[in-house]
Parts: sequence; C-alpha cells; structure tokens
Amino acid sequence: MASTNFSVRMDSDIKKQCESLYKELGMNLTTAINVFLRQSLRVGGFPFEVRIDQPNKETIAAMLEAERIAKDPEVKHYSDVEEALQELKR
Repeated sequence: MASTNFSVRMDSDIKKQCESLYKELGMNLTTAINVFLRQSLRVGGFPFEVRIDQPNKETIAAMLEAERIAKDPEVKHYSDVEEALQELKR
C-alpha cells in the first residue's frame, strides 16, 4: 500500500493534548488519525454519532412555561436568590 502525506491545521493546544492522550494509549497522532479514517470507512461515516441536540417535548414545554412565567406580571419575581430562598423558608 502506497502512503501519502496530508496537512491538517489545528489548534496547537488540542494537538498537544491529543498527542499526550494517544501516547498513553500506545500510539502517536498519525496512528490515531489513521484509526479514525479506517473506522470511518468501515462504518460508512463518522465512527461516532454527530448530531445537533434538540430538546424533547417535555423540555420545550418547560422552557415555554418558564418564558410565560417570566413575562406574567401577576407572578411574584425576586431580585436575587437569597430573597427567593427566604420566601421558600416561609
């Protein structure tokens, strides 16, 4: 199998951290990148889940309720956490 070189531009801090991590795993960064690429080919995409987290219906409902409560002039509002805690202790 013929080999080739390619360059990747990355944050130097990330590179150092990854080199340290992969060294602990007994490999260098080049080997780790090759593992990632081979695994990508094997599974036909990223070898891990890549997604944008969407809140579920319950979370969306809670967020909408919080917005409604925040805008409701009849709901008691507190200026700080201590004031709210004092109210809870009553």
